[in-house]
Amino acid sequence: MRYTGQIEIALPRDEVVRLFTDMASMPKWQKGLQSVELLCGEQGRVGARSRFAFLTGRRRMEMIETITHNSLPEAFHASYDAKGVHNVCENYLYEVGPDRTRWVTPNVFEFSGPMRLIGLLFGRSFPKETRAQMRRFKAFAEQGTDVRG
Repeated sequence: MRYTGQIEIALPRDEVVRLFTDMASMPKWQKGLQSVELLCGEQGRVGARSRFAFLTGRRRMEMIETITHNSLPEAFHASYDAKGVHNVCENYLYEVGPDRTRWVTPNVFEFSGPMRLIGLLFGRSFPKETRAQMRRFKAFAEQGTDVRG
């Protein structure tokens, strides 16, 4: 499954990059994020691997992020692996004005095992969740909104 999300943020690109890469701020806009643990490499560098732990309702989900490209402020790409799901996520940040940034994120999801059925049944929810995540980041960046309440 492939799709692309995009959103404009009313901040200069350098500020968007600073907030996007601030590990301490991630739980403020990534709903359910409980922890990020660097497994190997140097944080933010190509090849670095980190474990992200999320709590959604009573369900705990972990995924491994592998950074595949970092040419910030222009682009940041990573792959995310969880049980039966492989996601390649590219992030492009474009200056569209002195105080405006467009964030464009092409995504590819591949499913294996029992997750293939989940992908078929709930595939439409993945782009919706990406758009929601982007809106949460925009609200956090522009207004300081914290998803934790």
